[in-house]
Amino acid sequence: MSSYIHFTEEQKEQARQTDLCDLLQRQGEKLKRSGREYEWRDGSQKVTIRGNLWFHQYERVGGDAIDFVRKYMNKSYPEAMEYLLGGSGMGTLTTAPPVVREQKPFELPPKNDNNRRAYAYLLNKRGINREVLNVFFYTGLIYESADYHNAVFVGKNTEGVAVHAHKRGTGSESTFKGNVDSSDPRYSFHWIGRSNRVYLFEAPIDMLSFISLHRNGWQKHSYAAACGVSDQVMWQILADHPQIDTVYLCHDSDVDGQKAAVRIANKLTEQGINTEILVPIHKDWNEDLLYPPDETEEEICIQTM
Repeated sequence: MSSYIHFTEEQKEQARQTDLCDLLQRQGEKLKRSGREYEWRDGSQKVTIRGNLWFHQYERVGGDAIDFVRKYMNKSYPEAMEYLLGGSGMGTLTTAPPVVREQKPFELPPKNDNNRRAYAYLLNKRGINREVLNVFFYTGLIYESADYHNAVFVGKNTEGVAVHAHKRGTGSESTFKGNVDSSDPRYSFHWIGRSNRVYLFEAPIDMLSFISLHRNGWQKHSYAAACGVSDQVMWQILADHPQIDTVYLCHDSDVDGQKAAVRIANKLTEQGINTEILVPIHKDWNEDLLYPPDETEEEICIQTM
């Protein structure tokens, strides 16, 4: 059994401010300069580093040096603290000057005077059910932006105020997608029902595709799109809606998606929360919607719910 270790506030701040470039370079890791930041690779995924701060571009999560060591070196909090304070035997690590980031206020993209292009894109190219789309467009959770005609997926807090927006290009060849600056990931695109279930997805289109595949009584359940593989919106929903005690993790079937699903499932299990991982037949739920499996495969998928 490990003994409790007390760290002073000064020690915590010292560890937190460790320069991550210095730490990684001492371990022989390669970093690539990109403007005022550096890029480091977590396998095939890009992690942006600036001073003591990092951000995983695919998972849409980040933090300081302590968080980095805990996540990527698989250490507990006390182990990470001792490592950064010199217990690693690497000598004194450089402390990075505090990074001050400009925080732009959150603002929804301006609305177009109609939703024709966004609606047509989701209906015709993505195959989302018309009745499902009508509900989300009517409630203002989806609309078309005036500038680039993006489909905008809105996330509102418990007071009904928009605090998150995810944009998706609607052009025939567009692959653009991204969150609006200063979006609050705790309230990304979601739907709250009255049942005890919540379904977590990587992307809004996957969420809408899953609902389209399983439309019977869908509005009574809750759904959330993390716009990545973060779990912040899920934990916020569990905190705000105590009737929900069962989580279905509906990530992509690729390595990164399933790695995230297992990570989140383990955290939920530790909290005593019922959880199940649902895996699409194809890469994601939109592909399942566009290219339906045969009846046997579909029956297996439904039974897992």
